[in-house]
Amino acid sequence: MKEIISFVDIEEPWEAEYLKGSLDGSSDVRDYPETADLLLDKINETTILSTFINSKISREVIDSMPRLKFITTRSTGFDHIDVEYARSKGIAVSNVPTYGENTVAEHTFALILSIARNLKKAHFRVSEGDFSIKDLIGFDLKGKTIGVVGTGHIGLRVIKMAVGFSMHVLAFDPNPNQFLAEVLGFNYVDFQTILKDSDILSLHAPYNKHTHHLINENNINMIKKGAILINTARGSLVDTNALTKALDQNILAGAGLDVLEGEDIILEEKQLLARKKKDLYNPEKLQLTLRNCFLLQRENVIFTPHTAFYSKEALKRILDTTVYNINSFIKGKPVNVVGG
Repeated sequence: MKEIISFVDIEEPWEAEYLKGSLDGSSDVRDYPETADLLLDKINETTILSTFINSKISREVIDSMPRLKFITTRSTGFDHIDVEYARSKGIAVSNVPTYGENTVAEHTFALILSIARNLKKAHFRVSEGDFSIKDLIGFDLKGKTIGVVGTGHIGLRVIKMAVGFSMHVLAFDPNPNQFLAEVLGFNYVDFQTILKDSDILSLHAPYNKHTHHLINENNINMIKKGAILINTARGSLVDTNALTKALDQNILAGAGLDVLEGEDIILEEKQLLARKKKDLYNPEKLQLTLRNCFLLQRENVIFTPHTAFYSKEALKRILDTTVYNINSFIKGKPVNVVGG
């Protein structure tokens, strides 16, 4: 029986062409720019679904595709998929384990340097014709302590770059790799210590029930006064209320964010209008959106719209791995399977 492969969240035409050209021509390959929840009547015949982080693959979405056998996400994170429910229905789920450790790490340092050298404030000042350097003094990275939370592929690449900047490196991970710590010259410490001693705190942990609001109102006072927080991982690692308070109270001198808590509801107008009214008028979601808007207006907050992964080279690696995942599943040898 011919496989019906649906790619959702495909915004760039070249991605669709690349995928179609790389897959076995015997499959029926379809692509859509919309998120999966807006396509329930169009993807109901799908046997293989390829998604991205914008699509929430919930029970409802999974149940809308009775022939679905395989889900492959074009991302490392898979918290946007109800993996447990998929597994209960015999549906395998795969991800892209590595594709952009250097890409995200480079973006991490772009955010760090932007804050260290007041680039946001300087840019807006110059754009208004003001060339004074008052209040634009920055600081060197050399000799500063960076705390890296999560020492997976991306975290380790950040550590290597930090060593290149002559920084002191602390790390926290529930599964420390002492061998690499000795080779790269960094030290594992407990979470309280990394909060207390880091001049720059960079998050590279996965999102799950254990890491939800890893930075919260109970521990923001432990953060070294004047530190900088960088988050290129998942928005919900950080409680937005806690982040706002830390900035208001000058606990944090700044923040570099590629992700925001609740970023999934900051959607294009056409997506918002297509959603149910209960989603549009959910008070908690609206409050969170407003808090994020006020947060982004600060001079000491740099925000990029989830583009840390977004380089030409990384995108091609993502697509190549996605094709490999699909072809391997069709051959009966699934790879990169998550959730057990």
